[in-house]
Amino acid sequence: MAHQIITVEGNIGSGKTSFATKLAKRFEAKLVLETFADNPFLQKFFIKQQDYALGMEMFFLAERYEQLNNEMMDAELFQNRYVIDYLFNKSLLYARVNLDDAEFALFQKIFNILNPKLRKSDVIVYLHSDLDRLVANIYKRGREFELTVKKDYLKKIETIYLEYFRQAPDQKVLILDVTKADFVHNEADFDTMYDIVMQEHAIGVQRFEI
Repeated sequence: MAHQIITVEGNIGSGKTSFATKLAKRFEAKLVLETFADNPFLQKFFIKQQDYALGMEMFFLAERYEQLNNEMMDAELFQNRYVIDYLFNKSLLYARVNLDDAEFALFQKIFNILNPKLRKSDVIVYLHSDLDRLVANIYKRGREFELTVKKDYLKKIETIYLEYFRQAPDQKVLILDVTKADFVHNEADFDTMYDIVMQEHAIGVQRFEI
């Protein structure tokens, strides 16, 4: 098996944490989940974005770096498998959407100091779903602070992820279209996704419809 570190990403409501959890169990890997509940700026951001965006993004950056750095410093790293349900670079991508130019310039300087210190994933799995499905999933799980998220915001997030993948020629990126899939309850859908991820892939972006 060529994969040792697999990163699962996706838009808000795409089911990335659910898929990462099932993937880690099947793959017999250590699961690293993003911690967002402790961010004191998160709920305030969805109410008044301009006032709390920088604080929210800086907090996320510090939390993600600390978590990944601690995990990757494990002395048994090369004997372990990992499934991580977020891409460290998402900090920079969300910051580009949420911050003004001056704030983003500051944020990017700090990000560029931290990013080279972390080990990169062997493959990135991005879960794509259409906007209607994302909104339906957001309302279904009912996190109050997410219910104000609009389709245009979700579209901006999707666009900036895809732009990033196109500009990252040294990475293996699998875009799985899960708009019509139910990988949480339908094992056949999950099996299909698992089989795709476990294959050996060339560097670059590949797309699959589930």
